[in-house]
Amino acid sequence: MTREELLGRISIDPKVCFGKPCIRGHRIWVSLVLDMLAGGMKAEEIMAEYDLTEADINACIAYGAEMARERYVDLPMGSEA
Repeated sequence: MTREELLGRISIDPKVCFGKPCIRGHRIWVSLVLDMLAGGMKAEEIMAEYDLTEADINACIAYGAEMARERYVDLPMGSEA
């Protein structure tokens, strides 16, 4: 699936979920999926719990990658490993 096809699975509608990016056809925030993945949850577990497809999970990752290109998050300074 191309990047454009993946991003087409994400919806932003001011009338749905307060305008937060969601998986099209679901009221599941992209940020929720990314938080669960970052917390160690497996994609298969998320798919089963929320009735999503692998393409939905990949769409969230693709959207997150796009956002990371556009803005930066201040991180605390720490020692390098």
